[in-house]
Amino acid sequence: MAKTVKAAGWAARDSSGHLSPLKFDRRQTGDRDVQFKVLYCGICHSDLHSIKNEWGFAQFPMIPGHEIVGVVTEVGSKVTKFKVGDKVGVGCMVNSCRKCDQCAKDLENYCSGGAIFTYNSVDLDGSVTYGGYSDVMVSVEDFVIRWPENFLMDKGAPLLCAGITTYSPLRSFGLDKPGLSLGVVGLGGLGHVAVKFAKALGLNVTIISTSAGKKAEAIEKLGADAFLISREPADLAAAAGTLDGIIDTVSAPHPIQPLLNLLKPDGKLIVVGLPDKPFEVPAFSLVMGRKIVAGSMIGGIKETQEMIDFAAKHNILPDVEIVSMDYVNKAMERLAVGDVKYRFVLDIGNTLKAE
Repeated sequence: MAKTVKAAGWAARDSSGHLSPLKFDRRQTGDRDVQFKVLYCGICHSDLHSIKNEWGFAQFPMIPGHEIVGVVTEVGSKVTKFKVGDKVGVGCMVNSCRKCDQCAKDLENYCSGGAIFTYNSVDLDGSVTYGGYSDVMVSVEDFVIRWPENFLMDKGAPLLCAGITTYSPLRSFGLDKPGLSLGVVGLGGLGHVAVKFAKALGLNVTIISTSAGKKAEAIEKLGADAFLISREPADLAAAAGTLDGIIDTVSAPHPIQPLLNLLKPDGKLIVVGLPDKPFEVPAFSLVMGRKIVAGSMIGGIKETQEMIDFAAKHNILPDVEIVSMDYVNKAMERLAVGDVKYRFVLDIGNTLKAE
C-alpha cells in the first residue's frame, strides 16, 4: 500500500456548508511532485458556492481553497523547477490531460478533457482533490507557481484566483494597451483587482456599480478615473459609446444591454462573474456596433506565472482581511452578505491546529 502524507484541514461534510476540522491523507510526494507547508489561503466566493453545493456537483467531505501559498518542504526526484525552501503557490488547477490542443497552447484551464481543479475534482490517479484550507499541499510541479521572493504572501494569495481571473481577459482580448478605456462592473473581490491591473497597464478605468457609496473609495483609493451608477439611466446615457471594453465581475443576475450601450463599435464585454440566470442579449445591440460578448475563466499556468510576476513588479496586492482558521465559518457568513473589503485570507500557518 502506497504511503501517504498525513494532513489536517477544515472540511464541509454536507451542503449546510459548515466547516470543521478533519484529518485526512494526501498522496506521497511523487517523482514530479512538490510538497509544501501551507501558510495562507484566500477565501474565494466559489468556495462558498461549492461547500453549499449551489452548483450541484459537490463531493463531500470537501476541503476548499484554491488561493494557496506556502514554502516547499519536499520535492520529488525528477523535479527541476523547485527546491526545499522556495516560496510557491497553487491556484485553481492541479492537473490537466497535458495532451490536447488547449494544453499544448498553455491553456490548461480549457483542457479538452477537463481541467483538474484544486478541490472537489478527480485527479488522474482517481483520487479526489482537496484544497488549501489545510496544513500541507502536494501538487505536480507543472501546476505550482513560483512566488516572487519579496512579494507579500498573505495579501497576495487571492491573486491566484482573483488576479488571474481579471488579468487573463485583459491580455487575451487586447484590452491591455495604454490609453484604452475599460469599464469594470462590480467593485468587489474581483473588481477591485481588475482596477489595479488595468491602471498598471495604463488604462482609463470606469467603475460601474449599483452602490453610490463606493464612489469615493473607487476614485480616491483605487485610482479609477470615473464612476457610473448602473441604476441611473442619465449616468449611463452620458457615457454611451465611450468604452473599448468591459470586464463584468458580477455574479448576481443583471441586465447587460445597458453595458453594451457603453461600448464603442468593436467593443468587448467580457464576463467573468457567474450569475445563476441566463443573460438576455439583444441582437440589435451587438449587430449595430459589431460588439462582442465573451467569457473568460482564470488562465493557464504560464499566464498565471506571468500575472504574479507582473503584480510583484507593480506591487499590485488585493485589499484583504486576514483571519484565523477558526473564524472561517464567520468569514463565510460575512462573505455571503458582502461584508468584506475585499477578500478574506486564512492565516493557515499560524492558526490551523493539527490535533
